[in-house]
Amino acid sequence: MSRIFYMPPTIISGAGSLAAAGDQICRGKKALVVTGKIVGKQACTRELLQLLDTKEVSYEIFSDVSGEPTDIMVRAGAATYRNGGCDFMIAVGGGSPMDLMKAVAVLLKYPDAELREFMGKVIHGPFVPMVAIPTTAGTGSEATMFTVITDTATDVKMLLKGPELIPDVAVIDPVFSATAPKSVTANTGLDALTHAVESYTSRLAQPLTDTLAVSAVKRIMTWLPRVYRDGSDLEARAQMALAALEAGVCITNASVTIVHGMSRPIGALFHVPHGLSNAMLLPNCLEFALDGAYQRFADLGVATGVAPSTAPPEDAARAFLISVQMLCKICQVPTLAEYGIKRDSFFAQIDKMSSDAIASGSPGNTIKPVRKEDCVAIYQTLWN
Repeated sequence: MSRIFYMPPTIISGAGSLAAAGDQICRGKKALVVTGKIVGKQACTRELLQLLDTKEVSYEIFSDVSGEPTDIMVRAGAATYRNGGCDFMIAVGGGSPMDLMKAVAVLLKYPDAELREFMGKVIHGPFVPMVAIPTTAGTGSEATMFTVITDTATDVKMLLKGPELIPDVAVIDPVFSATAPKSVTANTGLDALTHAVESYTSRLAQPLTDTLAVSAVKRIMTWLPRVYRDGSDLEARAQMALAALEAGVCITNASVTIVHGMSRPIGALFHVPHGLSNAMLLPNCLEFALDGAYQRFADLGVATGVAPSTAPPEDAARAFLISVQMLCKICQVPTLAEYGIKRDSFFAQIDKMSSDAIASGSPGNTIKPVRKEDCVAIYQTLWN
C-alpha cells in the first residue's frame, strides 16, 4: 500500500539556528510576528526582530495569544495581518502561537468562512508563507499539518488540518526552551511522548513514522527526567527539541489516537493546558489500549530498555506502561482534583466530553475499537 509522507520543506536545527536561518526566515517584505505577551519580551523574540531589521524586513507584532487559541483570537490576528499589509507570518513561542498562525492562514485564504466549517475536512491552500520558531519542546506544531482552536460558541476544541498548513520553515534552537518553567517542560515533554506513542500505535502508522516515533520515545524517556531536574542542561534541551520535532512529523503522517481525542474536551471545558490534559490521561488511556496492540507497545518497551527482547509481548508492553506511569510521577503530573477541578462539575460534563471525543475522530485511529462508553469509563477512572 502506498503512503504519502509530509514534513516541513526546510528545517534548521541546533544552537544558533535562528541566526543561521537568515534568508530562509525572510519570506516576504512584511511579517506578522505571532507570539505571546511573555515570549514577546524574551531574548528569542528580540533576536528575531533584530534579524528582521538587519534584513530590512518590516513587521507587525500580534501578541494577544493568551492561553490556548480561540476563534476570537484568530479573527483578531487575521485583521492585524490585513490591516498591516503583511505578506508572510512568523510564529515564535509554544504551540499556541504556531496554531494561531496556521488558523490565521486559513481565514486569510477563506475570509468569509467560520473555522468550524472546516472540522472533519482537509483544508486546501495555497496559504501565505509561514515560519515556526518553537520555544518549548513538545507540541511539534512546527512540523504538523494540524491546528487546534477553541470554538467559543460551542466550547469545542476544533482540530483543523491540511498538508499545506505545515510551516514552510521550522527553526529548532534548543536554547530558546532553556527558560521554560518546570511545569511547562514537563507538560510539553509528555505531550511529545503522547504524540510519539500514539503515532506508533495508530492504525495509520507506517514505516517512516515508526522509525521517528521509536527514536522520539527513546529520547524522551531518557532526557525528560534529566531536563525536568535541571532546566539549564542544554544537551537535554537539545535532545527534547529533536524528540518534539520527530514526534510532530509522526502525528502529521500517522495521526493521534484515544489520548488526544479525550484530552481536547477537558481542555476546552476546564481550561487545562493541552500537554497537561494529555499527561493526565496518558497512563489510563494506554492501559485501555494495551491489549489491542501488545506487540506495538512491547516494541517500545524493548527499545527503551525496560523489557528484554525475549520477554513475551504482553509482559514487555506492561513494562513500558509502568515506565510511562513512573515518568508521569517524576514530572509531578497533578490529578484533576489537585488541579482544582470539582468532581461534580467534571462528572456533569462526561457525557458531552465522551461524545466530543468520539466525534473528533482521533479515538478511531486506536488499534483497539473505542466506543463512547469506553471514554465515559476512562474519564471516571481519573477520580479513582
